[in-house]
Amino acid sequence: MIILVVNTGSSSLKYQLVDMKDEKVLAKGLCERIGIDGHMNYKTDEGTVFDKDTALPDHGVALQLVIEALTDKEHGVISSMDEIGAVGHRIVHGGYLFNESVLITDEVVAGIEELCTLAPLHNPPALVGIRACQEVLPNTPSVGVFDTSFHTSMPDECKYYAIPWEVSEKYHIQRYGFHGTSHRFVSERCAELMGGDASKINIITCHLGNGSSLSAVKGGKCYDTSMGLTPLEGLVMGTRSGSIDPAIVGFLCEQGGMTVEDVNAMLNKKSGLLGVSGISADCRDICEADAKGDHRAHVAREMLLKSVKRYAGAYAAELGSVDAIVFTAGIGENDIELREKVCDSLGFMGVKIDKAKNDCRGKEVEITADGSAVRVFIIPTNEELMIAKDTKAIVEAL
Repeated sequence: MIILVVNTGSSSLKYQLVDMKDEKVLAKGLCERIGIDGHMNYKTDEGTVFDKDTALPDHGVALQLVIEALTDKEHGVISSMDEIGAVGHRIVHGGYLFNESVLITDEVVAGIEELCTLAPLHNPPALVGIRACQEVLPNTPSVGVFDTSFHTSMPDECKYYAIPWEVSEKYHIQRYGFHGTSHRFVSERCAELMGGDASKINIITCHLGNGSSLSAVKGGKCYDTSMGLTPLEGLVMGTRSGSIDPAIVGFLCEQGGMTVEDVNAMLNKKSGLLGVSGISADCRDICEADAKGDHRAHVAREMLLKSVKRYAGAYAAELGSVDAIVFTAGIGENDIELREKVCDSLGFMGVKIDKAKNDCRGKEVEITADGSAVRVFIIPTNEELMIAKDTKAIVEAL
């Protein structure tokens, strides 16, 4: 089965075409600046075919151009859209309605719409992508794969906040967690690499990028995760503050004359590495400035490191024993120094890494040193493959 994986943003459409016979990516790319002016990138396994500006007035037009590229006589990888057996959609928030991937029906679309109150920035674009696919590929089944579903296994003491139970129930306030497709992929891959039974392995997965989260994976299931009701909770991130004293919101509204919307925008878009350093949200820029002696960049870097150590240490205590630690995503896969410092800080639990093996970027490798009580891996995440696998399983079961 050939599956089109779609990840829709407010002004973007990221895609991959995957042949599930051998899990080979036939083509992939990105349509961006949709509704503005438009730019499209298209790659096959032979390299970039084109990278050009083109009019993209809406997501439907963008998807139509993707289909045309995939079926083009010169550089296409399939002969017609009929070869596409299914479409898998990444959907950020499954909330209290979806605890697993599902075939998209009218009822599912209505449910995703209902959850827009919990994910106003993420779920509406996903709906746009779903409707665009239904318009361009009306006879092709679609599957929704939710970032939150991996975390629905958390026990209530990890899931709920210590606010009145009735308020939690009425407004569906709980810790949903995010990056679940990534945490699920790397934890399953880690268990494979360890050659063991996933149900007997405890793993701390570190998805570190512009948005970052850690998860405690107990016996193949999420036991705890750092993000909460929204992706704002948890670690220091590129532009997000991570966890703060919630009274800061009220204080800034009362003393600073800010509105709730102002504070929310500040905490999500102007905080984190960007807000502390005043330089950039990109960890590479922060490292460069830190190396040149910039104090605020150094503080931002140390805040990021501290937040990763704090959650990793807490999850080690929660799990009771840790068999493996996994680093993934942009920072996790590429920041050599951060991995070393995090692992050194966990030396109390017997973590030791081989610095020579750790001296790498963006590849799957075990960096455990001899004598380490915990195995440590770098595993590049592959959310698209996870989405394709779920899509294939659901469609084949119809």
